[in-house]
Amino acid sequence: MSTSTLSPTLNADEPFVIQYTIWPADLVGHRFQVNLCILKPHADGQILQMPAWIPGSYLIRDFSKQIETLTAFARIGSKLKPLKLTRLDNDRWQLPPVDGAVEVNATIYAFDPSVRTAYLDQERGFFNASSLCLAVNGQTDLPCSLILVPPQHNLKQANEWQVQTTLTSAKVDTQGFGFYLARNYDDLLDHPVALGQFQLVHWRSGGVRHTMAIQGCRLAIDAKRLGNDLQAICTTAIHFFEPKTQKPPFTNYTFLVNAVLAGYGGLEHRNSSALLCRREQIPQINAVLDESAYREFLGLCSHEYFHAWLVKRIQAKVFQPYRLDQRTHTRLLWLFEGFTSYYDDLLLFRSKRMTLKTYLECVANNWNSVLRGSGRHKQSLADSSFDAWTKFYQSDENTSNAVVSYYAKGAMLALGLDLLIRHFSQQRKSLDDAMRLLWKWHGRTQKGLPEEGLDAIMLVLLGPEFAKPWKDFKARYINGTEDIPLEEWFDPQIIRVKLKTLAHIEQLKLDFGFRFIEAQGWLKITHVFDSGFAQIAGLAPHDLLISINEQRVTVARWNSVLNQLKLGERIRIRYFRQDLEHETRLQLKILEPIAQYQLLPSNEKFN
Repeated sequence: MSTSTLSPTLNADEPFVIQYTIWPADLVGHRFQVNLCILKPHADGQILQMPAWIPGSYLIRDFSKQIETLTAFARIGSKLKPLKLTRLDNDRWQLPPVDGAVEVNATIYAFDPSVRTAYLDQERGFFNASSLCLAVNGQTDLPCSLILVPPQHNLKQANEWQVQTTLTSAKVDTQGFGFYLARNYDDLLDHPVALGQFQLVHWRSGGVRHTMAIQGCRLAIDAKRLGNDLQAICTTAIHFFEPKTQKPPFTNYTFLVNAVLAGYGGLEHRNSSALLCRREQIPQINAVLDESAYREFLGLCSHEYFHAWLVKRIQAKVFQPYRLDQRTHTRLLWLFEGFTSYYDDLLLFRSKRMTLKTYLECVANNWNSVLRGSGRHKQSLADSSFDAWTKFYQSDENTSNAVVSYYAKGAMLALGLDLLIRHFSQQRKSLDDAMRLLWKWHGRTQKGLPEEGLDAIMLVLLGPEFAKPWKDFKARYINGTEDIPLEEWFDPQIIRVKLKTLAHIEQLKLDFGFRFIEAQGWLKITHVFDSGFAQIAGLAPHDLLISINEQRVTVARWNSVLNQLKLGERIRIRYFRQDLEHETRLQLKILEPIAQYQLLPSNEKFN
């Protein structure tokens, strides 16, 4: 199964060979009904296929598992004749040879609140077409239509539902229900749809209408503040890639936001993004706002918006076309996700949504977080990218000991490369110039980036003299596992690097080396880090701590217990494992210190 990047011209007056109709049919049972009409099925028996993953999220998700019923009919005049569907494998079904149009009806369960799949209840609906719409194999390059039908439900709020999507509308009512067009199956999958009631924020950046559609906030949002901040961030991103034209590569853009009790994440699309955040991250009228939480939300918006250029248009060549029935490996996620993670906060600073002091704190926090993970010594950024399907996206209690994040270390790599380029060019060039050249060669043209495609960008930007430094940089920090020596590369006249001195209790927390949660009053260990006190003592994930030196341990008492401990003393730890009590002893010897960096501005020249 593949999807195409071709974009045929749409004509709403021509009959569409592929037609989808979607009903939010059962709000309380969380079920969509989907009708697929194929006017010209393959003569030998049309094969239908559900995607196994969604672009931008590198994990086999087997969307077909949510299909509850699937039936097919031949359309003979005004009548429908039942057809047998033959199951070929987990994701594929085959129709018998039919002379004429066929219809396929599916009932699909949808109750995943993430940005990757589909969700339906009495208050809202959301879907990516990859979770609901079967692909018509061999015809995915053809234009298709989508009809959205409003919920048939007696709930007042359901009767007032509206539609938010960036799909091309052809004939819709005032609420947005009706007839939409897609250039092909790939285009259909690249426009998530949100249903329900929304609080809307509108602004213009680059002369283009932008919208944020928010669900989940009962209080009135502060639309003025959101609009001002988002307008500044989006305009800065547009000017970054297009300093001359100052125009984005789309004619409209929509952020679809679902605000929940607990959750965080986003998924990029060509002219929209789906975001999940906590309610307290959204500024609301007459509500106290946690400014750091709000900055995190703005960083998420900045990240997904940047992807409209880097990922959705500048793409890895191996993703052209996407093959949604199988894993597709690339060693470049450190570039696509890591560089985006570098620029998301940097654009907040450049748009004056974040002070230099706060920005440097964010950089230092990410740097320190990377240095705490021993997985960085075992896995290169290139391997982390390649293994995303099986390691990063299927994390477990040992992930931090075995894996390095191509997001976090990738951002550090981008910063390091930026500093290297500036130094090599005597401040005449920066990573910004490399990104704009990348956009010129592989974004505007949409020619996929080969696995070694960044080599040509660097040599054209900086000349053949940069070949050796670039080769060394790749070998050590991309294909190798060395720490990126940012402390050596910062210009002390601009940014000062300082080692932090941690308080006794903070140092002990790092030295114990584990994460935990509260579980029915117990302190339950979730992760144990290499070479920390917990691992040395033999503690393991899922253990329940009972006491240290006869002092009961709970989440609430953890700081109090640590404050009573001193380096050099021998302690006794009691814990439960699989409901059996165990005891271990440990000497709190001085461990090799983990560097904790602080970044301070020497002046205001940093940009």
